[in-house]
This record gives sequence, structure tokens and C-alpha cells, in this order.
Amino acid sequence: MFFLAFMLLYAVPGIGQDGTIYPLVAPEEPNAIHLGTGGVDDQPAQETWFRQWGDPMARNISNATLTPFLPEPGKANGTAVIVAPGGGFMWLSMGNEGWEVAQALADQGIAAFVLKYRLHQTPESLDDFKEFMERPMPTPAAPSAASQSEPTQGPPQRNLTNQLEDAEAAYALILDRAAAWGVDTDRIGMMGFSAGAGLTMHSTLNSDKMKLAFIAPIYGGMGAVEVPENAPPMFNVIATDDFLFHGQSGIVESWFKAGIPVEFHLYQNGGHGFGLGNPDRTSNRWFDAFMYWLEVNSFLKP
Repeated sequence: MFFLAFMLLYAVPGIGQDGTIYPLVAPEEPNAIHLGTGGVDDQPAQETWFRQWGDPMARNISNATLTPFLPEPGKANGTAVIVAPGGGFMWLSMGNEGWEVAQALADQGIAAFVLKYRLHQTPESLDDFKEFMERPMPTPAAPSAASQSEPTQGPPQRNLTNQLEDAEAAYALILDRAAAWGVDTDRIGMMGFSAGAGLTMHSTLNSDKMKLAFIAPIYGGMGAVEVPENAPPMFNVIATDDFLFHGQSGIVESWFKAGIPVEFHLYQNGGHGFGLGNPDRTSNRWFDAFMYWLEVNSFLKP
């Protein structure tokens, strides 16, 4: 599989295992399927890759793709998951929140599909991008007591029209190739990390084309939302030391009040962007909990 070859090729010990941004040659991605959703308006920069914290990341993405990670023959259970990496809608953490997660799902018999969705523009040169990334970022304001209970309709700070189109195209492609990929069309879920969690929620709240069987927003926004009548069950994860938490659980309460199944894991530590896990953090067992949640809800039965 291209993911394993890519990681072996670029996993150079001692290089890029910190917060420094390093240039990275773009992988070939031979299994990536172009979704044909169009480009990005006023985007002069080409897609480029970099590495930070040892993780391959892509930015200035103008053409969305979907990369399948299919289970070994005889192991598939019919469930599928669209995996949406995070990166503030300006880059995508393709390894930590994409390929690694998709491979872990495929190992459990789940057909996983990494969505490389279109992004908002960042500076074309890597040096300018580094300067952009190193600027002091304002600390997100803690939400007021009122805002914790006031529903919203997805992330208001970004226009996610392109991203929603990409998610809908990914869902449609899985439906179209369900027989070839061994997917039960009634068991397609979506999992997202950080901004990808925001896209997962935006798709759930706003798409009339995606009929998701379940969703798993991982360390995403926690504000209250207006829950659609046909909303799917939700598995939600965040750590108390995540800058997005602020003691909120509005999104969980929204699901609960709507009478829709929800499971919420609030971990003591883990920070933000931990993917499948970092050493010595209580959040490291979340994927096991997710698998058990899928099992109890009959998504792992063939």
C-alpha cells in the first residue's frame, strides 16, 4: 500500500520530529481518486507538502481526492468511514489524521476513505508560509454561558461550500462503487479531526445528499447546534487540555436533548491534534473505545 511505502520513504529518524516546518516532496498517491469537484477561485499557488512534528501535511489543495484503504479479502464487515484530516482548513495533516487512521480502520475490517478536501489559500513560498505560521495567534475566547446553549449551524468563521461539495462527492463515489469496495450503503459513517471534525459536523447539519449512518467528530468544536431530525448517532472525543474545550459540552447536550444516541469521551489530557495517540496521555485509548462503540451498535458485524 502506498501509505506504508510513503512513510518508510520519509521516516528519517531525528529529522522533522519537532515543530519546525520542513519541505517535503509530494507523494505520488497512486490510489487517490480525483473527485472532479472543481478548483479554488483566485488560487494561484500549487499544492505543496511540508512536514511538521514528523507528520506529512499538504496545503493549497485545489483538487479534492479520495483515497481508499480497503480491508484484506475476507475481513471486510461492510462498514465504511470517510476520514477527514484537520488543519484549520489551510492544510491537512495527512499522516496523523488521515492515512494512519484509515489504515487502523481497515485493519478492523472497515473500508476507510481519506478525503483530501480543498483548502483556503496560504502563502505560496514555504518561507512565507513559515512566517505566517509563526505569527502570534490570538487565544480563542472562552465561550459565554449563553453561547454554550445557543445552537449554531456549523463553523461560522469559514465558507465551507467547497469542502461540503467535496464531502458530498466522496459520499456519492462510495455509493457508486459500493459493490466493488464491499460497502453496505446503509453503514457509511464519517470521522473528522479538528477542522475535519468541523467538516463532519457541517456535513451532518447542512447536507441533504449525505445519509450518514454515524459520525465521529474528534477534538472538534463543542458548541451547541440545531440537530436535524434524522441526525445519525455520534461518538465524540476531546481532552480537557485542548484549547477548543473550554468546559463546553453543548454539542453533546444537543444530541442528547434530541434523543439521538451519543457517546462522549472527555479525557484528562491529550492536547489537540493527537491523532491515534501520543505517549503517556489518557486519550490514547480513544480508538479502542470507538471500535467497541461500533461493535455494540452492530456496525462491525459482517
